[in-house]
Amino acid sequence: MGEPVAFFLLCFSCVIGFSELSAAQSPIPARYDGFVFGGDSAWKGSVMVEAFFDPMCPDSRDSWPPLKQALLFYQSRVSLIVHPFPLPYHSNSYASCRALHIANTLNAASTYPLLELFFKNQEAYYNYPTYNRTRVYITDEFSKLAEEAVGKGSYSAIKSGFNDSQTDTAARISFKYGCSRGVMGTPYFFVNGIPLPDYGSALGYNKWRRIIDPLLKMKQ
Repeated sequence: MGEPVAFFLLCFSCVIGFSELSAAQSPIPARYDGFVFGGDSAWKGSVMVEAFFDPMCPDSRDSWPPLKQALLFYQSRVSLIVHPFPLPYHSNSYASCRALHIANTLNAASTYPLLELFFKNQEAYYNYPTYNRTRVYITDEFSKLAEEAVGKGSYSAIKSGFNDSQTDTAARISFKYGCSRGVMGTPYFFVNGIPLPDYGSALGYNKWRRIIDPLLKMKQ
């Protein structure tokens, strides 16, 4: 999670910026921000979970397995959208979030496998190991990693994506969207639009069951 006060000020200034520039509205994306788990409609389930993840955040990494376990248990009754949210104090976070947008554009089915690859290989790119590495090196490494998820032979298209202004815009919109929802760290969860307390901590499988089971019973 880390440095919440400084990050609150960053998010607050972002939101204030929206107010001051209301006459020149920020671009509206063609679709709702984020990546839907399973590739179905985001609104198919009775319960909607939104997760703000940073691929370079250890807490985001630890929170994914129990959440995925819950999703597989509930199947179509619960939907998930993951919003990439790069934290400025995690090295290479923005590039990893941009890689998710690139992968999603090339092969939507590869987005979650790539997120899992980032979590699996996180320690190789998180802060200290890459302090002396250039941006070119990082984008090259991330392009190689993304190729494993997108498909063999996709390296050139992925690498080109890092020079595409549209993927840069998409990653920026994801960050601004999180700021507009008051997100100040990762992981950060919303259930049916309501934020869960204690952001920045992984929720266990049993905790997810205690949150979701009563909501589904109310729909019966």
